[in-house]
Amino acid sequence: MLERKVKGVNPPSRKSLPPFEALRAFDAVARLKGVRRAAQSLGRDHAVISRHLRTLETWTGTTLIERTSAGVVLTEAGIRYHEQVAMALDMLADATMELIRRGSEHRLHIWCMPGFALHWMSRRVGAFERLDPTVQIEIRPTDRSPDFGSHETDIDIRFVPTYGSPFALGPKLHHIELARVPIVAVASPEYLAASAPVEKPGDLLKHRLLHEDNFDSWVNWLSAHGIYDDIDLTGPKLWQGHLTLDAALHGRGVALANHLVAADDLASGRLVEIGKGLESFQPYSDGIYLFIARADRWDAPLIRRYRRWLKDAIAKSLSGNP
Repeated sequence: MLERKVKGVNPPSRKSLPPFEALRAFDAVARLKGVRRAAQSLGRDHAVISRHLRTLETWTGTTLIERTSAGVVLTEAGIRYHEQVAMALDMLADATMELIRRGSEHRLHIWCMPGFALHWMSRRVGAFERLDPTVQIEIRPTDRSPDFGSHETDIDIRFVPTYGSPFALGPKLHHIELARVPIVAVASPEYLAASAPVEKPGDLLKHRLLHEDNFDSWVNWLSAHGIYDDIDLTGPKLWQGHLTLDAALHGRGVALANHLVAADDLASGRLVEIGKGLESFQPYSDGIYLFIARADRWDAPLIRRYRRWLKDAIAKSLSGNP
């Protein structure tokens, strides 16, 4: 009887792989839709990126990119090839980050809004660290959302407005709502003692209002309290919410803040909630705090422990136990 030998499937020869830098350049051009943008992203000269593209096309014997008056576009072959290249690069990145994480299970990178970082997080994160002294936490205050795809952070704590364009999470992310907090007008006791009394929301127009980079927050707050007329708002612009809050603490005027960011200063009496208890000052919320992380890291032990601690700490803070 003749026996048929079944040959195993041999993996492709590594010699058939083009230079890795050429693949990275091609991926960047495809994702960012431009040679110059790809060069900026990779920290290379645009001529180097163009040379990598020519190398890849020569290596494969295929035209992958066409140059038009509007920029560069992928050919049909380029589109199919990029799908596979992008998948392979993502797998390499994930495998590398997994190796890194195995050596740093006690490190936690957190991005969050600057005001939340300064006025709430920095004053409380030590309590979490005391639960496990081996944990090393890195907090980055920023208004920019991270690129979870490139593992810029483990966690993002983001304040998402409930007005305007809907907030869209990127792919492969999970999130939970941490808090939906009212926005209130606050000022120092010294400022209020030296200023005209406030009995209704419209009275605040006689006061020095503190703004971020535009007047939108005050316009929305006043509109929510029935003041719709065209108003010529004035007052200093301080760009960031935590700077307006600090200015209010130093008696420079009236700021808008939420109960979470202003919790400590309200509890200590350094700030006063204007209109508290008055019927005309109705609770108004313009956004939600979200806890965001990669789906594949959502239940990592350290991220899960921090998420539970954070939800509990925020609940205590909003209940008047900062």
